[in-house]
Amino acid sequence: MSTTMAHEKNAKVESRPVGRTAAYWTVTIILAFSITLSGIGQLMRYGGNVDLVTDIGFPLYVTNILGAWKLLGVIAIVMPGLPRLKEWAYSGIFFLMTGAALSHAFANDYGDYGFHIILPLFYAALGIASWALRPKSRRL
Repeated sequence: MSTTMAHEKNAKVESRPVGRTAAYWTVTIILAFSITLSGIGQLMRYGGNVDLVTDIGFPLYVTNILGAWKLLGVIAIVMPGLPRLKEWAYSGIFFLMTGAALSHAFANDYGDYGFHIILPLFYAALGIASWALRPKSRRL
């Protein structure tokens, strides 16, 4: 009987609510997909990526740096293992997105309905949510 109780206790300690796991993966997939598309768009200088950077006074080569960092950050977040690298990737995405919002705000480039401010802050919020919901196996 004590063996059964010990197994039940271990199962409770190691189990994770299904809703929290689903929320983590939903938020993380949305974040990874969005940041990946943004990074690819910057590396290819596709669409309005050139205007987004040059309108606020940054040189065009910044798109190569930002695009590469975004893709490397997404790989670090979705890849299993390496919890310290994940911490750096999450913080990098947070600083990248809040820096983008502030850069547009300081340059008075708000976009339609504040889109150039709201979208990066939304991505930063997704990064915070993904970080907060991550399972123990992805923590330090």
